[in-house]
Amino acid sequence: MKLKVGLLNDSFPPIIDGVAAATKAYADNIHNKLGEAVVIVPKYPHVVDDYDYKVFRYHSVPSDKMIGYRAGNPFSPKIVSEIRDEKLDILHIHCPFASGTMARVLCAAKRCRVPKVFTYHTKFNTDIKTRVKFKQIQRIAHKFVLSNINHMDEVWVVSEKTAEDLREFGYKGKYRVMRNGTDFKKGKANDEQIGEIDRVFRLQPDETVFIFVGRMMWYKNVKIILDSLKIVKDNGHKFRIFFIGDGRDRGAIEKYAELCDLKKEAVFIGEICDREKLRAFYSRSDLLIFPSTYDTCGLVVMEAAACDCPSLLVRNSCAAETITENVDGYLCEENAESCAEAIISAISAPEKLKQTGKNAAETVYYPWDKAVEEAYKRYEEILNQPKWRKKR
Repeated sequence: MKLKVGLLNDSFPPIIDGVAAATKAYADNIHNKLGEAVVIVPKYPHVVDDYDYKVFRYHSVPSDKMIGYRAGNPFSPKIVSEIRDEKLDILHIHCPFASGTMARVLCAAKRCRVPKVFTYHTKFNTDIKTRVKFKQIQRIAHKFVLSNINHMDEVWVVSEKTAEDLREFGYKGKYRVMRNGTDFKKGKANDEQIGEIDRVFRLQPDETVFIFVGRMMWYKNVKIILDSLKIVKDNGHKFRIFFIGDGRDRGAIEKYAELCDLKKEAVFIGEICDREKLRAFYSRSDLLIFPSTYDTCGLVVMEAAACDCPSLLVRNSCAAETITENVDGYLCEENAESCAEAIISAISAPEKLKQTGKNAAETVYYPWDKAVEEAYKRYEEILNQPKWRKKR
């Protein structure tokens, strides 16, 4: 029997972030291969959803400046009634704010109670402290989020290191590690696509290229990237780096790049929605520099690996959990000097750098279809538990 899975998140395309991408990947793979997906997300102005599966958009209000997203209002009786009429078998929540509350509202009626699975994608302590100024409100937000997490029937984390943060947040229950994946197929972009990047940005065929993909926010340790590249440049090495992504700190980051004398080397591309175009940038790059300790998984690390591009990550970070140092990736300490040293070491051995990228394609790469198949099997196991089997 095919399952009807409700997927809830506070962001969804056209919003571009790792959790929105994960939610869409679940919906796509469930719909295409496994069962029926129903997406439940806050409404954004002028968005037209032309997916093959249902997308319910509920009322939201602008809060982009404070939290980076619109704040959903999950208490509309009309939309709640419409979603309940879908007779979902299970809910998978990817954010504990509005989505966590919506899940609780949907299951408040006895006839509509179904298992609620929650994936802890994000370091919410960091999110709350970064986006909420007042400590009293921070405490209220923390209590609210933890309450929603504690109301879930099963909690997943995307890496073992993420579980440490979940414990620090205050969650004391059981959890299960369920990895995220990438929608990229293994293999580089074609020569024409890569050549187009060389032509547009006037790159020499053997010119060293670095890449960073992610939101343009200081908490992603972008300052470490810029400071380390200044050291690399001052040591006589030539390179270009593509910064792909957008965010509220982008203007300040671009100004800081100029202060670091990296105006010629640093190219700020902005968001790229075209996945094949993004693949071409990864394929042209020699190294993904991603010293973020905020990210719990690092989807970009798997995207890069799909294109034979190795990553430089902070040692013991969540993103580095699957990396074997100097075999399928590179590691550094969380400072510019260590990052610069690792970059210089990597580019000083170009053949080893290429082989490290090829190794990453074999060991770091993990496709979404495999990840979602594992998740779907777990949905079935949960629904076969006596508590839920009686309700079906």
